Amino acid sequence: MATFVLVPGFWLGAWEWDIVAERLRAAGHEAHPLTRLGIGERAAEATPETGLRDEVADIVGYLRQHRLSDVVLVGHSGGNMPVTGVADAAPELISRLVYVDTGPMPSGQGAIEFNPPAAQAAQRQLVADEGAGWLLPVPTFDAAADPVNLAGISEADLERMQTLGTPQPFRTVTDPLERPNDKLPVPASGICCTFTPEQITELAGVNPIFGLMTQLEMHPLPTGHWPMLSRPDDLAALLAEIGK
Repeated sequence: MATFVLVPGFWLGAWEWDIVAERLRAAGHEAHPLTRLGIGERAAEATPETGLRDEVADIVGYLRQHRLSDVVLVGHSGGNMPVTGVADAAPELISRLVYVDTGPMPSGQGAIEFNPPAAQAAQRQLVADEGAGWLLPVPTFDAAADPVNLAGISEADLERMQTLGTPQPFRTVTDPLERPNDKLPVPASGICCTFTPEQITELAGVNPIFGLMTQLEMHPLPTGHWPMLSRPDDLAALLAEIGK
């Protein structure tokens, strides 16, 4: 049986993984959903200095404290950055990385650079206007306005996302991840939800961000950007298959 550590993306705590973790445990696996530093029930731990390096150290500390090894480390969305950093820092503890609707970024880039310049500027302005200069506010989770990313999520879960979401320390979005090289130190898989493996292959030739995703063993799971809410049973089954 495998040991899974499940890392959310931006704004949401470990609760987003509850059903997936329950399904994995029912199948005999060990599952550890984590809340990232400064988010959710850990929001009081956030400071303007909370950055990507702190998140990486926090997760490595969790793995060592709980004496976890041969871990299948799963990162959703913006969780791509800390899980990649953890694999670089402690590859001996990780058996496989899994990127859920996301992928590794080139060395020296931050998560914000996945977005085009106009979107980056809009985020920085939002942080300045509404986030006291250091917090990225929780977006409005409106399925009518964002039918692709929020596809398949129930009204109850959309309300939970809005109610339980907390602002993201902006340094975790902007801090670059300096890596030894662009090769991942452990085997890695990608679960494609809002894009297809074929689209990744097409984009890889023109965008270095997508180029790194060609290192991943790709698995399609067509749904919105939060498959742990829209297709939790299917996501758990796929993770269990990947973790064999």
